[in-house]
Amino acid sequence: MTAPEVSGQEVPAPGNETAPVRLPDADVSAAHASVTLLERLADKLGGRASVTAVYGEPITADGVTVIPVAKVAFGFGGGAGREVGAAKSGDGGGGGGGAEARPLGYIEIRDGTATYKPIRDPWSDIVLPLAALAIGGAMPKILRSLRRRG
Repeated sequence: MTAPEVSGQEVPAPGNETAPVRLPDADVSAAHASVTLLERLADKLGGRASVTAVYGEPITADGVTVIPVAKVAFGFGGGAGREVGAAKSGDGGGGGGGAEARPLGYIEIRDGTATYKPIRDPWSDIVLPLAALAIGGAMPKILRSLRRRG
């Protein structure tokens, strides 16, 4: 990890005594601080976005190798602001980010043959089709009832 391009006092980074982090001076704007924070977050999370984030570490037992498969997504956003004018003061800042990882399935390697096996979602496999069936069955009765009222 590299220290942000901000002047000020250096302090050790948490968990990494060799990489200094510079504390911002009091006159550094909130907008600049938010941009610096977003850049640091993107560097940290972007460095972890690798093949192992999608394909987990292989697990082998009883001659079968299983490789977990997941969907990983990252997102970031930020903002800045400044009010310029007579007797108006203002500053700005803001930012955020997030990550999501969802298991999709696994690759099973047995006797030299690789097979992808999806992890099924009971919500989309059972509940949604049943709801569609119930609505489809009830729709003619609902339409007849509405016609009689009209």
